[in-house]
Formats: sequence, C-alpha cells, structure tokens
Amino acid sequence: MKSFVCFFAFAALSAAAPLVAQAQNRWLPYGPDGGDARAFALDPHDHTHVFLGTLTGTIFDSHDSGSTWKRVARLGSRDDLAVDNIVVDPNDSNHILVGAWVLDRADGGLYTTTDGGKTWAANDQMKGHSIRALTMAPSDPKILVIGALDGVFRSTDSGKSWSLISPAGNAEIKEVESIAIDPKDPRIIFAGTWHLPWHTSDGGEHWTNIGKPDGLIDDSDVFSIIIDVKNPKILYLSACSGIYRSVNEGGLFEKVKGIPSESRRTRVLMQDPLVESTVYAGTTNGLWKTTDAGHTFALHGNPNYIINDVSVDPQNTKHVLLATDRNGVLVSEDGGLTFQPSNSGFSARQVSAIAQDRSNPNTLYVGVINDKAAGGMFTSPDGGLHWQQQSTGLAGADVFSLGQTPGGTLLAGTRHGIYRLGGDTWTTSGLTLALPPEEKATEEKKQGARVRAASNAAPTKSVHTRSSTASRTTARTKRDPSVSTAPVRSVPPQQSSTGVYAITSSDDAVFAATEEGLLVSRDDGHNWNRVRTANAASWRLVTTQGSSVAVADLKTIAFSTDKGVTFNAVTVPADLTLISSLALDDTGHLWVGGREGVFVSDDNGASWHTVKGLFVPNTSGLYFDRANSRVLVTSNQPGTLVFAVHEPEMSVKYYETGWALRQARSVGDHLVGVTPYDGLVLQPKMVDSAEMKAAK
Repeated sequence: MKSFVCFFAFAALSAAAPLVAQAQNRWLPYGPDGGDARAFALDPHDHTHVFLGTLTGTIFDSHDSGSTWKRVARLGSRDDLAVDNIVVDPNDSNHILVGAWVLDRADGGLYTTTDGGKTWAANDQMKGHSIRALTMAPSDPKILVIGALDGVFRSTDSGKSWSLISPAGNAEIKEVESIAIDPKDPRIIFAGTWHLPWHTSDGGEHWTNIGKPDGLIDDSDVFSIIIDVKNPKILYLSACSGIYRSVNEGGLFEKVKGIPSESRRTRVLMQDPLVESTVYAGTTNGLWKTTDAGHTFALHGNPNYIINDVSVDPQNTKHVLLATDRNGVLVSEDGGLTFQPSNSGFSARQVSAIAQDRSNPNTLYVGVINDKAAGGMFTSPDGGLHWQQQSTGLAGADVFSLGQTPGGTLLAGTRHGIYRLGGDTWTTSGLTLALPPEEKATEEKKQGARVRAASNAAPTKSVHTRSSTASRTTARTKRDPSVSTAPVRSVPPQQSSTGVYAITSSDDAVFAATEEGLLVSRDDGHNWNRVRTANAASWRLVTTQGSSVAVADLKTIAFSTDKGVTFNAVTVPADLTLISSLALDDTGHLWVGGREGVFVSDDNGASWHTVKGLFVPNTSGLYFDRANSRVLVTSNQPGTLVFAVHEPEMSVKYYETGWALRQARSVGDHLVGVTPYDGLVLQPKMVDSAEMKAAK
C-alpha cells in the first residue's frame, strides 16, 4: 500500500503538476540471499512452519522446513531491532510474541500479533525495554518470562500485562541474557546475567545466586540455559568461559571438557527433542555436539560459522537449521555432520553499491558490507533474478563502490583502496594518493621552479615532454586564476588504506571519490593519480556525463567541463544542509539531493531550482537512466516511492515499491531497487502496463 505520509506531502505540494502514477504493486525481493540470521521458532502445530528473526526488525517464515523463505513483516517502522526471541503460542499459532533489543543502546520492546504476522502491536508496558530473552512456560502457555537489561519480568495472561519479579534496582539481577523455566513447575526460573546465573523457586519472591563459589568462572556471561525435558535436575549452561553442566538443579556446575578456548563463546544450547542425551552448542567458532549428555563434545561443520541459533525438527531430528552471522540459514539432513546454505527468499544483505555492465545492462553487480568472506561482490546475469558470489581475492573487504573502466574492467572500491577483477579473481590496483605535507611542499616548490623556467624560455618548438606539458598547463592556469593544476607524476603503484566511496567512468578515464581526494586512471585502472584541482578532505560522490565531471562530499560540490582536468567550486543550494546524492544527465543538468529534497542546475551549478511536482525529502539516490531519458529519484524515509523525472519536459512519474530504497536502476523492462538492509527488490513487469493519469 502507498505510504500515506509521503503521498500526502507529495500531493499537497504538487496538486497542480502533471503526474503519472504507476500501479500499486509491491516489489519482490530477489537477494543476494544470505546475511545475518538471528533466531528461529517452530509452529507447534506444523513442524514444517519455521519463523526467522533478523538484526533489522524483519521476520521471515518458511512452510517447507527452511528450504524457502518469505518476508512476513517488519516490526513497526524501525530497522534497528534485533529479533533474538520469537515465541509461538501452542494454543493458537496465530498468536506470536517477539522480544527485541537495539545494538547500540538500551532500547527495544515486545511485539505481538494475533493474525499470524499480518499486523503487529507493541506492548506499552515493555516499550523501550531491551529484551534479551523471552520464554514460555512448557506447563502453562499463559505464563511467559522476559529477561531484559533492567531485570526479569513475568506475564500470566499470555503476554498482555507484565510485572517485574526481580528486585528493582538490584545490582546483580540485571542485564539478563537468558531465561529457562522448569518444564513442570513454572515458579522455578533460571536467569543468566552478564555476571553469573540466578535461580528462584517461588516465582521471583526470592532469588539465589548459583554456580558460585564452586563451578562457574566468576566473570561468566551466561548466554544460554536449557533444562533437560525429561530430568529437570539436569541443566546445561553456556557462558563466555565455556559450557557447564549440573545434575542437581544448579547446585553445582561442572565445566564440559573438549571444546577449545576459541570456541567457548557459546551463544546457544539446544537439546534434541527426542534424544535427550544429544545437545547442540552454537558457538562463535562453529557447531559442537554431544551425544553423551555433555560428557564430550565434537565439532560439526565449518569452524568459521558464527552461530546465533539452532533449530531441530521435532519429527525428524536429523534435520537441523542454523541461524548464522553473514551466512544466513544453513541446513543439515544428517544430524549436523554437514551443512548447506538454505537462504532462498531470505536476504539480510546491506547492499552498498550497484553497477550495470557497460556492454550488457542486464548484467548487474552489487557490493555488500559487513559480511566479510560471505559478502564482497555478487553478480547477476539476468537483471537481478539470480545471484552468484564473486569475491575471490577481496579478502573479506567491504565493497563501498563498483564501476567499470572504459575498457570494461570491473573495479571495486573498499576501505583498502581499489581492486580490479581479472577473470574470476580480484587483485589490488595501483594507487597514487595525496602526498604527505612535507613532500607536497617540496613538490610545489619544484613545480614553481619549472613554471618560472618555462615562462622565461623562448617558445621555439613544442617538445612532448613532461616540461612542455607543465608549460601548457601553466598557460591555462593563468587564464583562470581560480584553478591550479599539477603535472602528472610517474609514481610506482602503492597499496592504499583509503576508503573509496564512488567510482564512475567517462569515455577515456575512470574517476574514484576517496577519503584522500579525487583519483583518476587513464590506463584501465592500473595506475591512479590524484586530481589536484579537486581539493577536498574527502569526496563521497562522483558522476560523469560527456565532458562533464561532478564530485561532492557532504557540503561541497566541484565541477569540471573538461573531462576532469580542471575543477571549480560550485555554490551548493542554499536550502540544502547535507548532500546525499549527485547526478548528471545528457541535457546539461546537474542534480543534487539531500534531506531537503532535489535541486537542479541548468548552468553548471551557478544557480539552482526545483522540479515542479517533485518533492522527495531525505533523498537517498539520484541516477540518470540514459536508455529511458529519465532521472530516477529514491528516498530512504518516510515513503516507499521511486520517482522518475522524464526529460526534456521534466514530467514526473512515481512507482510504489513497498520498500525504503537507497537507489534504483532500470534493467530491461523493469526497475531494480536497493534497500537499506534487505538486498535488492525487483519491480513486477506487469506494473508497466497499468498507469493512472492524474488531473493536470
């Protein structure tokens, strides 16, 4: 459905403008699959129905035991909620409770649905509480217990109302990371904190510290607690110091042997629902499993997996799912011995860059961040329908930007400079960056001496040397005193640690906007030189069209009309506080966007105006779609529309996507959108055949 807030603002400000609105179809997610997966929950009435939580407040579900996934909902309008706890009511599978927290501060809440996830409501009592654990009593589904940063809370009415059952302001029973409820007596509760576990046998009236002085290491953060389903006297507990086992209800814990120190940070414990002697331990260094009730553990699968949750099918315990960082969902059909990706339909990728192949626009490239070896760059040969990782040689680097040289070589901008793709492998590119201050001063003195010598020399003949180049450049500089130019220096390639945020190419050069200035390469990306006339501490955006090149950071724009040889500062629109996007079209327009909307210049930045009928606050992307003679405009909040400004008449169309977007691209007969956290979404092709013409 169309975003009311964005549409209302649009309609109010542009009611008189000619407008064409595309049919209101939700765009479809198409990956790249994978990313961070956090927590599972099984439908008690259907073992093939699995729910999955993410780090961005999004919930997915599967109706085929995790083979394929579908996005169910995003909690509220937020994208910062870590969903680590999902509980499905065994009396009513449409009643689902979700506990959430926020990564960088004490915030979160409890969200519930009574229609299977179609609509969600935040619980007022738990608003703002950072919920780290949520558990339902096995013997009474009306009783639920929450572990939060500010204590332990309990509900006896299926989650409608809550009360604090740990001592208010207690210095120890806080920062509760895990909860376990006795399978027979719901008054018996175990709470694991960031400093040892606690126990109550009377529903919170009295609490006792367990595991100390004997057993647990004193500084143990307790990540997970489980109680044996058949023998409640047996407890398993995981902490940053390892895994512990108790056979007397927590009276004494014994540390499990066999797990190396690098794998002791165990995030989750899960008991086989049919074979109680089998317990899985999901650690930050792979999956470990015991088949002898915790006496010995063995590594299963890849030790590089960072595991957040484990799900075991209660009717087929050989079927095991893992929720992991970066690799998404993994599935095993042999009890955890081997695992394969199972992410069809699930994408929690942060796509930071998108590019189209110069010779085949249906081929897309995207770069992702925060996924290390599981991320990097992905390519699609069919306009975003299918994806293949192509990251060999990137060494787990985040990809901030992608582009192609005029010769077709693919380039990736990272925190560690620029990489070139040769065949199926990335290699580092040569870079020539800003000189250190003392070296720069020396170089400027040498340049001044060369200029003076060239000025005093008689103009006898043109000699194609570096000195004659300097002479011609100096003459050009004298005619325009606002510009200073340095000659091209021959410097050996060097590794860079600069961030490369944007890459674009003209017909004979490729430009890179970096933390250390604007770089240019004219030899297919092998060697780079800094463009001295584009002086700025850091450039974030760069775009080219014909002989024009524009660069920008958050508050500055520089513009070139001679293919990037010289740049002049451009006055930023007075109403624009921060620059977020930049574009050039082939009719001579310079476009810039930011929090206050989109501005256009017809005179290389000397003056600015807005487009009638186009109001897009919080502009996140501008892109000139040459094939369709239009500029695509996206906003990451509050609305979910893509605007298309068709040239030269500057008429406006908009498309409802159902997603907040960072960028949009045209691929064949459909559009592709880049979401902030959910990978790419594709416009259904049938949308193009349905239009509604608005009154002029």
